[in-house]
Amino acid sequence: MAAVLVAALGLSACGGGGDDAGSASGDRTLVVDTSFQLTTSDPARMFEPTGQIIDHVIYETLYTFEGTDSTTPVPLLATDEEISEDGLTHTFTLRDDVTFSDGTPMTADDVVFSLNRVIQVKGNPSFLLDGVTVEKVDDTTVTLTTATPDPALPFKLTNPALGVVNSAAVTEAGGSDQEGAETADTAEDALNGESQGSGPYVIESFDVQDQVVLTRNPEYWGEEPAYDRIVLRNTEASVQSVNVRSGDAQLVVDLSADQAAELGGGDVTVDSSPSANVFFVYTNNDPAVSPITSNPDFQEAVRYGIDYSALVDLAGEGSSQTPGVIPTTFLGALDPSDAVERDTDRAEQALAASGISDPTVTLSYPSEIQVNGIDFGDLAAAVQAQLAEVGITVELAPAPVQTALEGYRAGTEEMGLWSWGPDYPDPSDYLVFTPGQLVGLRAGWAAGADPTLEAAATAVSSEFDDDARVDAYTTIQQQLNESGPFYPLIQPAQVLAYSSSLEGVAFNPSWTVDLADIS
Repeated sequence: MAAVLVAALGLSACGGGGDDAGSASGDRTLVVDTSFQLTTSDPARMFEPTGQIIDHVIYETLYTFEGTDSTTPVPLLATDEEISEDGLTHTFTLRDDVTFSDGTPMTADDVVFSLNRVIQVKGNPSFLLDGVTVEKVDDTTVTLTTATPDPALPFKLTNPALGVVNSAAVTEAGGSDQEGAETADTAEDALNGESQGSGPYVIESFDVQDQVVLTRNPEYWGEEPAYDRIVLRNTEASVQSVNVRSGDAQLVVDLSADQAAELGGGDVTVDSSPSANVFFVYTNNDPAVSPITSNPDFQEAVRYGIDYSALVDLAGEGSSQTPGVIPTTFLGALDPSDAVERDTDRAEQALAASGISDPTVTLSYPSEIQVNGIDFGDLAAAVQAQLAEVGITVELAPAPVQTALEGYRAGTEEMGLWSWGPDYPDPSDYLVFTPGQLVGLRAGWAAGADPTLEAAATAVSSEFDDDARVDAYTTIQQQLNESGPFYPLIQPAQVLAYSSSLEGVAFNPSWTVDLADIS
């Protein structure tokens, strides 16, 4: 799902005091403020940013990433992977020293149950395992067989939603990995009260409106984390700034670049880098929706009429222009030299070539949410003013997110301003921008619209060689920039502000920050 969808889930937040954050006498407690985007900690149903932060330190996965890296999955519960010659069967050997929080050893049965449960519950993360068959070979070996070759599978397996649970405990709590689990599985409430993972922390208390408290897992098989307790509080970004400055919170994760600019130095460290979210504008390619926006010359006028550098300035320090739809930190990202630059002469010439005099179009966007502190309305107003300079009149059509999503998903918006956040940090997640795919269809770009581009997307989706993948994704994005109906704008800053006494704080696009790494 696009990041904007999950951003809508946690809009109301409270300031939260720190009175009970360190109440356990002698405990070493880390207090983290974030604006909750959270519905559950059950990995088979969880797919929100705050849930990713929490589940990453509760439920361990076959593969993970180290630190800020999101390009190289490394084994965690698995020790190695073998891929069959046809690229369909992935055989994983498991560690034999892993225990769950109740001391039960982990086996292949737990892995098979956990992944099949995600498939059968059919919650938000189930698409990660579409077409995958999971089977046990022996107590320390499992196979995952894909319907078509999938080089992104190790990347998908890093997602905390695919964390391994204690199958016996979850079954006893009403869990199921069998067909019909979408209605038969009743373990969610139990898992929100008592976690059943092998990670360094377990749930002490869980309240999606107020706070979540984690305590150290005494049965953890790996390196002991530095903190005995972690308290995550649901807190508005404006209050987060106050709390980290006063020391009431040691880490905050939702500040905008402007808010963060007031904090640097002294007792607070601010790390700012491009997030994995990409803001983009699109023009509908379907003539039945708009004979104006589907005109190729009009699209050329939009592409070169937007002032990308001005939008970067508007987004603030740490933001950057995204040269393509793939974020700059992912494998296959375009070089900054490939980014489109504003050229008003070219835009005006293209508009004249379109044969459309004084065009007026409607730009739709969600009105009441922000992503990384960026307001969609601010970006929309800037794009409106920029396109007016080249002869295009843009009428703004803000709407509540659910209303705006209806038109976006139905493909009826004439122009749209949205953001896309990665479902998993692999470039294959961005093939949705090609004709006939999810976002392509939302932009009225039907299958068959560009056979060459579509063939390239199909071929790279089964390519395992990284060098070949980089070349293919580079070519695909360059072609999108030349003739597609999408206009990548910016990657806003991801800001982490924290007490200068902390070490090990690092942004990762999959789970924002690894709380177990902090000391």
